[in-house]
Amino acid sequence: MTLEPSILAAVLGLGYGLPQLYAFVNPKGYEGAWRRFPRSLPWGYTLMLLATAWFLYYVSLESIADFAAYKRHMMVAFAAIGVGACVFLKDFLAVRGLAVLGLLLAKLMLDAGRPHLGESPWILVNQSIGYVLAILGVWLTISPWRLRDWIEWNTAEAQRMKTGAAVRLGCGLGFAVLGWFTF
Repeated sequence: MTLEPSILAAVLGLGYGLPQLYAFVNPKGYEGAWRRFPRSLPWGYTLMLLATAWFLYYVSLESIADFAAYKRHMMVAFAAIGVGACVFLKDFLAVRGLAVLGLLLAKLMLDAGRPHLGESPWILVNQSIGYVLAILGVWLTISPWRLRDWIEWNTAEAQRMKTGAAVRLGCGLGFAVLGWFTF
């Protein structure tokens, strides 16, 4: 099952861009929420369990005959790894959960765009963002403190925070517009 790139781009663009308005409405709240995020256990549990469920869904769809006999065991093992991460890997769990979701989102974006590669050169924007998400997902899985450092740098000054939020809002809305009118 793949989504149309237009729907995916519109939803992702709005989902990424619109929360940036919070930086303008409540800058202190935005700063505090972002600074707490990397070590937030509620966010960590939520994101990691969501990522585990999404990954298990993808494994359940897999039809490789070589693994058919082991599929049930693999599903149990992967579920145990996801839950085990929540129990034994609490340091930067939210960042790791976000990183795994980024990897899964990259797969979704690349799968959605692949059949449409010849239709429009603009689909390469979707594909490029998918590859960037995959690279970021791997990078943040390996070194989750980098997100904490980026958040601290981004929220160190009010003007820098608002400028970053404006850029992210513009990118999100631009991607949504691209999905609505181009794909």
